[in-house]
Formats: sequence, structure tokens, C-alpha cells
Amino acid sequence: MTDHTAKAGAREWVGLAVLVLPALLASMDLSVLFMATPWISADLQPSGTQLLWVMDVYGFLMAGLLLTMGSLGDRIGRRKLLLIGAVAFGAASLLAAYANSTELLIAARALLGIGGATLAPSTLALIRNMFHDADQRRAAIGIWTGAFTGGVALGPIIGGLLLEHFWWGSVFLINVPVMVLLLILAPILLPEHRDPAGGRFDLLSALLSIAAVLPVIYGIKELAEVGLHWPAVLAIVVGLGFGVLFVRRQSTMADPLIDIGFFRNGAFSAAIAAYAIMVFASAGTGYLAVQYMQVVLGLRPFTAALWMLPTVGGTMVGIALATALVRVARPALVAGAGLAVAGCGFLLVSRIGVDSSEIVVIAGYTVLTLGIGMVAPLAIDLIVSTAPPSRAGTAAALGETGAEFGGALGIAVLGSVAIVAYRDGIGDSLPAGVPAGAADAATGTLGGAVAAAGGLPAELAGPLMQAANVAFTDGFKLAAVVGAALLFTTAVVVGVRLRRVRLDQPVSH
Repeated sequence: MTDHTAKAGAREWVGLAVLVLPALLASMDLSVLFMATPWISADLQPSGTQLLWVMDVYGFLMAGLLLTMGSLGDRIGRRKLLLIGAVAFGAASLLAAYANSTELLIAARALLGIGGATLAPSTLALIRNMFHDADQRRAAIGIWTGAFTGGVALGPIIGGLLLEHFWWGSVFLINVPVMVLLLILAPILLPEHRDPAGGRFDLLSALLSIAAVLPVIYGIKELAEVGLHWPAVLAIVVGLGFGVLFVRRQSTMADPLIDIGFFRNGAFSAAIAAYAIMVFASAGTGYLAVQYMQVVLGLRPFTAALWMLPTVGGTMVGIALATALVRVARPALVAGAGLAVAGCGFLLVSRIGVDSSEIVVIAGYTVLTLGIGMVAPLAIDLIVSTAPPSRAGTAAALGETGAEFGGALGIAVLGSVAIVAYRDGIGDSLPAGVPAGAADAATGTLGGAVAAAGGLPAELAGPLMQAANVAFTDGFKLAAVVGAALLFTTAVVVGVRLRRVRLDQPVSH
């Protein structure tokens, strides 16, 4: 029998450094395009809906496939799946870097999502198998969490630095050398792990999981874009119907893609919810914050990137604080406090104006990431320690599904809230004399307004950009208020659900 109290050695810790690389890139790709949004808008001229798809199709497909890939990794081997994913992720990055149309960029981002889905569950599952000692496992998860959650904040920084010197496609090329390094080091440093009793892979369950996610996302986007209409509602209903079929099939199978029994554990369910909401808030706010700094405040990409550095520090401080607090406080208190701190960050962001200092938005966003750092390692530890080592891939995939879905949905929902408010605001304040084509572009997105203003005389361009900046800032503030309400509500629910959980006791289900 495996000795679960055995201490990990130098090989495992070096192997952890290798596992951090794909985790970092997988989360960075949720946000690395934030800084590039104005350049993509000017170069490819996407519609508002297309721009949102460019941003979040990666996360949605990743979320839809994580369950499939987590189960597949348990069966064929987590290291093997990691290597396959590295090849796919690198190839898709090259395609995205040189995309010459919006449609091709969306397709490349979708392929990146497929590749990312093979990477994410393998990393956490291997950590679960490599670190059996509870204290070492929590330390390893803290390092992994710093990379994954920090990657969402680091993405705009890396993107901004690259855009200062290169074209927008360069934000994808940084993935290629890292994937090559992973292909070289993983076979040397990482052990192979698989479920020795893994059953037959169920293709129908995999298809049902995808069919449950994508129609719901399409429906949400359509409701945000054109309002209430029957195709959007029908898509949501169809997706939910497939979701019901998926859950029923899993509950009757001997070897399901996911163990429904996991969700009967209140701690596991609360951890999944907290993790998803946490990433929802971070990704949704980051998407809007970088546009605000670049366009409304007029910062260059490099300068905006430097202003984002405190947000990464906020995450690291939050992780360190949570690690210390869980030794003297119950998880309910730490998780609830972290979510409440993040909600306060949203409230600070809601105080911004068109003429606010950069300090105002970054201070609010840093408080938000501080709360995220407090919640993330605790939630992940509860998720991965719930499952037996043989099902670590499935449990990790469930956690990552919640996180990636939350991140992509945060961009879509909070981005859509901001877009709706933007359109309502700018529609009532467009200066007289703006040509119809320029007016249509300006009312679509803030990037469209920038492009339209560039082709207008100064006496029209100035008032148009002032109206666009005010409308966007109002939308940003509204999204922040919505995010604050969601986080405060989640803090109460998670605190209640975790009230009897102690980290010095095994999690059962």
C-alpha cells in the first residue's frame, strides 16, 4: 500500500516547477488579450459579439472539455495527456498569432481551449499523486494556485509589454517556447499516473457535457447582445436539458466521467462554487480594467502593464495570508472573509470616474485579488483532497471546469453588462454631425469608438470620445456593483456551507 505520509523529495519539487508552467499559461490565455483589444478591433474590425467570442471562446471550450480530459487522463495517464496537450497548445498558439481575420482568430482560440483542457486537469492530478503529505500538498497547491490565479492578472502585463514593441499576435507566440520546454522536461521529471481500474471511456457522456455548456453560453451572449428573444431562450433551455441528461447518465454508470457523489459533500460543493465565483470576478474585472486604463485614461500598454503589477502582489499576499490563517481559523471564516474582501474591492472599483487617477482602479482591483488569494488555495485543497488518488484527474477537472467556466462567464456576463450600459449611454449622447457609419461603429464597442474617432475631424472626434469614455466608465461601474453583490452573497453561502469543516480532518463524501 502507498504510504500517504511519505515526504516528497527534490525530484517532486522540481517537477512541481514544471507543472507550474502549463498552469500559468492556461490561465494567462484567459486574459492575455485584454491589452490587445484595441489593436484587434482596429486591425480585424470585429463586431461587439465577435470580440466577446475572441475573448472567451477559449475559456468556454476549455470548461466544456475539462471533464472529458480529466477522465481521459485518469485512464491513459496524466503525463501522457499533458504532453499531448503541450503539442496541441503550441500549434494553436502559432495559428492564433498569425490569424488574419476575426473568424480565424476565434477558431484558433477555440483550438487553444481544446489544448488547454488537456493541460489543466493533468497538473493538479499529478500534484495530488506526487505530494502525499498533507502539509507539503498544501504548500505545493499554494505555489500552483499562485501561478494559476496570478496568471489571470499576469496576462495583461505580459500582453502590454509585448504590445509595446510587437504586433498583437505576439501575445500568443510566448506559449510556443514554454510548450517546447515542457515537452523536454516532463518525461524526465514527472512520473506517470493512471487509474489502474479505469473503465471504458464513454464518448456519449463527453458529447453530452459539451452539449450542455455551449448552448447555454450562446443563449447568454444573445440575450446580452439583442435582448430577450426566443432563439436565445431556446438555446439555454436546450443546454440545460442536455445537462440533465448528462447528470442522469453519470448517476447510472459504473465508470462515469464525474462522480456525482462528490457534490453530496457540502465542503466540496462550496469549494467549487467559491473557486468559480473567484475567477469570475477576477477575469471579468480585469477585462474591463485594462480597457479603462488604455482608452479612457490614455495609458500606453507598457505603462498600463506596470500599473497591473500590484494586482499580482495582492494575489500572492492573499495566498500567504490564507496559509497562515488556516492554522488558527476554520475554513468557513477564511473563505468567507476572502470573498468579502474581494467584494470590497469591487465597491472600490465602482467609485471610478472618467478623470480618476490610475491609483483608484488599481487599488480596488488589488483588494479584489487579495481576496482571491485568500480563497483559492483553500478551495483547491478541499477539491483535490476529496477524491481518492485514482480519481484525482476527475476531481481536478471538476475544479478547473468551475474556474475556467467562471472566468469565461465573468468576461461574458460582466462584459455584456458593461456593453449594454455603454450602448444605452452613448446612444443618448452622440454629438450631432457624426456620420451614420461612424455612429454605428462607436455604439458597438469602445474600440469601435476609438477607430471611428480616428477618421473624424477634431471638432467631432473629441466630443465622440468624451461621450464614449463616459458611457464605458458608467458600464464599468455598473458591472462592479453587480460583481460586489455576487461576491457578498457568495461569502455568506460559502461560510454557512463550510461551518463544520476542519482541515485537520479528512474530507469524506
